[in-house]
Amino acid sequence: MTALLRSRLTDWTVAVPVLAVLVLVATWGRQLPGAVIVVVAVLLGGAVLAAVHHAEVVAHRVGEPYGSLVLAVAVTVIEVALIVTLMISGPEKTQSLARDTVFAAVMITCNGILGLSLLLGALRRRVAVFNPEGTGGALATVLTLATLSLVIPTFTSARPGPQFSPAQLAFAAVASLALYGLFVLVQTGRHRDYFLPVDSAGRVIDAEEHAKPPSTRAALVSLGLLLVALVAVVGDAKTVSPTIEAGVAAANLPHAFVGVIIALLVLLPETLAAARAARRDRVQISLNLALGSAMASIGLTIPAIAIASIWLDGPLLLGLGGTQLALLALTAVTAVLTVVPGRANVLQGGVHLVLLAAFVFLAASP
Repeated sequence: MTALLRSRLTDWTVAVPVLAVLVLVATWGRQLPGAVIVVVAVLLGGAVLAAVHHAEVVAHRVGEPYGSLVLAVAVTVIEVALIVTLMISGPEKTQSLARDTVFAAVMITCNGILGLSLLLGALRRRVAVFNPEGTGGALATVLTLATLSLVIPTFTSARPGPQFSPAQLAFAAVASLALYGLFVLVQTGRHRDYFLPVDSAGRVIDAEEHAKPPSTRAALVSLGLLLVALVAVVGDAKTVSPTIEAGVAAANLPHAFVGVIIALLVLLPETLAAARAARRDRVQISLNLALGSAMASIGLTIPAIAIASIWLDGPLLLGLGGTQLALLALTAVTAVLTVVPGRANVLQGGVHLVLLAAFVFLAASP
């Protein structure tokens, strides 16, 4: 027992997140030299890998779709905390931060993670197979949340600019929470089988057969370390953001592109976890992660900023611009055509990845 505990404490998946958080505390809010920035960036990468490891331990213990839900919600809660903190600390520069971050999360998850998962799954056995009922319901929820929160503000007339009135923002917040809560109930209860991996014949694969699930104690330890690692990922991403901002400015890129880079860093744990699941021929788990992350990002961020807006000065810009609206509409149509058959090949995966590339390129060159 002592040897096992000693081995656990010296495991890099334990040491790296703890060290990353300690460095985060020591460097928070300070001007850092280049060498320290490099150290923080290395620890950031290590924390991402550790988060993926601990998320898989928890997922193996609780089973699907609970495992995917744990990672998606954990990442999103910490991401929301970071957004609200930035908005309160610098409202004059962050009027569109929530919109840019949420939209980036939707595009990265619904095109990047989803496309990569389908591509890896199709390369493994020519066709990636998943449950269209569960995936279709998740996609419908994501598109509804995105439209209510990011599209409607562009066309409302209560206030000038792409923003809600207080009553409209309150309605969007309540609707977002209600939809997300209803989806979680469906995913984990009444129709849990819709979100479980399936084989090529469409039969549900209810459990992994090749490995014994970890103990409850081990799963709880991993859950705690997962939260520590995610705090380190988001916090260290914030720490290196001034360097990223300086690089973006030096490259003559729009300031909004910083949000895209931060979103890519924050979503790395989910991306890697989804890629691993797809390589194991568990594409449904990958899609649960992708769409669940997009849903949690909207469903938790909008209510949080609705509450934070009580203390914020200045307008809260949520409505998307013309280019963003076109990309969201194209993503919606493409995703529906991808999900409906319940099967996808490398073409569908490639199309979604091209859409992600278009989003990143147009964010850099609007």
